[in-house]
Amino acid sequence: MAKDWDAVAAAIRARLVEIDMTQADLAARAGVALMTVRELQHNLQPRRRNPRTLAAVSEALGWPGDQLARILEGQPAVDVDKDDPVLAELDAVKEDLTAIYRRLDAIERRLGTDAERP
Repeated sequence: MAKDWDAVAAAIRARLVEIDMTQADLAARAGVALMTVRELQHNLQPRRRNPRTLAAVSEALGWPGDQLARILEGQPAVDVDKDDPVLAELDAVKEDLTAIYRRLDAIERRLGTDAERP
């Protein structure tokens, strides 16, 4: 199976945006050269990489060490956030706020209709 360096690049780009990290931050945390991060993020030099480099970049992105290697091989990526209790709580808060906004909109519509009556 061919290596999917485009998928690796896309995963890195998406994760950097998701966690609001710069290339320089990633390079420093992973202990790799900034040029290495640029090459990976933009698929500038699709070539064999040291597995330790991919593992270090994966871990610096908050992923398991084998995440980028799995993506490269076309295997399913591990969802590191699926069991995060903080994210589950944030989802619950978001649902509650949505329900509150709906109720508030309904009240405002009702009050607007009542105000129009003589």
